[in-house]
Amino acid sequence: MIDLNIIVALISYYFVMYVTPGPNNAMVLTSGLKFGFLKTIPHISGITFGHIIQLILVCFGLGKIFQIFPLIQAILKILCAIYLLYLGYKILGSFNKIKENNSKPLKYYEAALFQIVNPKAWTISSMAASGFLNTEGNLLASIFFIALVASIICPLSIAPWAAFGAAIRNLVKNNTLRAIIEYFLAFLLLLTAIFIVIQK
Repeated sequence: MIDLNIIVALISYYFVMYVTPGPNNAMVLTSGLKFGFLKTIPHISGITFGHIIQLILVCFGLGKIFQIFPLIQAILKILCAIYLLYLGYKILGSFNKIKENNSKPLKYYEAALFQIVNPKAWTISSMAASGFLNTEGNLLASIFFIALVASIICPLSIAPWAAFGAAIRNLVKNNTLRAIIEYFLAFLLLLTAIFIVIQK
């Protein structure tokens, strides 16, 4: 039987890690703002699925690769930062062109694949595996438990970012506010990209 303290600790860990700013949350916020909450649900679901697969792989030992070859994680950080900078550039002037350029929200599989280059997601998975995986008991049951909790807490923690973006959609109808929001979001993505590269 799983200790209640372990369950509470794992839920708390996941919530704090998922709800705090990062590449996924920045992208979900932007998607909610541009396309609304409902159209962002596939994005949220893709993040969750991609992260669960990532978590399972790490629990089975993939995380050891980053310890043996730290250069791989450094490359992933750079790729993620470049993609975030690209998104920041694309945000500028995009809110008044959604209908003109057939802009669409990120698809389920695209959000899932993005986790490959998301260093925060790898960090969450590695820390969960090292801190909560019970290697002395039933390994598969332990992995299933950790993944199950993640599959519940991840979307619940990310969804408020999309909801907030959707809630302020009306503000982008004002040209001045629209420009301010675009530059603010682009700036947040820039800060996120910088943080990802410099953190150790």
